[in-house]
Amino acid sequence: MTDTPTQAVTIDIYSDVMCPWCLIGYGQLTKALEQLEGEVDAQIRWRPFELNPDMPTEGEQQEAHLQRKYRRSAEEGAQVRGQMKKIADQAGVSLSYEGGEEPAPPAMMWNTRDAHKLLGFALEQAGPQAQTELKLALFKAHFNERKRIGDRDVLLDVAASVGLHREAAKAALDDADLEARVIAEERQAWDMNISGVPAMVVNGKFLIPGAQAPEVYVNALRRVAEKTASQIG
Repeated sequence: MTDTPTQAVTIDIYSDVMCPWCLIGYGQLTKALEQLEGEVDAQIRWRPFELNPDMPTEGEQQEAHLQRKYRRSAEEGAQVRGQMKKIADQAGVSLSYEGGEEPAPPAMMWNTRDAHKLLGFALEQAGPQAQTELKLALFKAHFNERKRIGDRDVLLDVAASVGLHREAAKAALDDADLEARVIAEERQAWDMNISGVPAMVVNGKFLIPGAQAPEVYVNALRRVAEKTASQIG
């Protein structure tokens, strides 16, 4: 009996830093990849998707924003947050404030265009692993520390905290070509009929929408790996 070789796959995750389901989806995907160790070797890349591209610089309080956007009551919002927190805990990620400030600062929604530019810079200059480290640091800054993600100094602090060159990152925020690439990737998402996130595109063509349970990712990635192996063979 011969061992089946590990199959390399790429997973492009369209997501936004403001999206709790994107963090949950990543946690579930991580659990799936742990189960697929030795079968699938995944390279993860993060692609831009702005949930609120017209969000003003001053941001908006999260609960007020969600009540307005989804027309739900405060009670309904609390119920959704409770369910989401439970799923996040199961996925091994945290959506809870952990900054230690009393009282806790309000949960906010911010414009994320600059955050996506930084993520594009990280991928181009330092590679997928560094980009994932930055993405997770941005999630932490937003959900766990409630920092002002729309502020450039905050973004540069986060970039520097994961080892990216601060001055190079600062230059990236003013790079018109980089912004154009971010916009082009967002349009590409719409062209692929991606209207919500997270959305994971495996090997450039197999779409897995939404934050799925680990076993859903396991089955989908296993099918893709088997299909890819048969095509190579």
